[in-house]
Amino acid sequence: MPTLVDSNVILDIFTEDPKWFEWSSQKLAECAEKDTLIINPIIYAEVSIRFERIEELEEALPPEVFFREDLPWEAAFLAGKCFLLYRRRKGKKLFLFQISTLESMRPCGAMLFLPGMLNVIAPIFLS
Repeated sequence: MPTLVDSNVILDIFTEDPKWFEWSSQKLAECAEKDTLIINPIIYAEVSIRFERIEELEEALPPEVFFREDLPWEAAFLAGKCFLLYRRRKGKKLFLFQISTLESMRPCGAMLFLPGMLNVIAPIFLS
């Protein structure tokens, strides 16, 4: 089953975040061993701010490792709701999680996909 990798997980690794680096690195490595890693245009855009040139970003997120998937318009709407929750919490992560079904997930950008069709590594912001 493919695994959607949230930008926060990628950025935790790129920045060697003192709080989240170990967890994010471990979960990403576990998923990479058994699953296809997926990113979408929003994740790509959020990670891109760390780079001056697109070539640097492409090297950091090689397409043969991080497969690109399109984002449905409905998903973009829900991602906006996730961003709103993120802003209301002043950008603070509460915890990270990995799920294999999305039915019980609260509003977050990762819930944009069909339940049971995708694993997700992402932060969750509870209301």
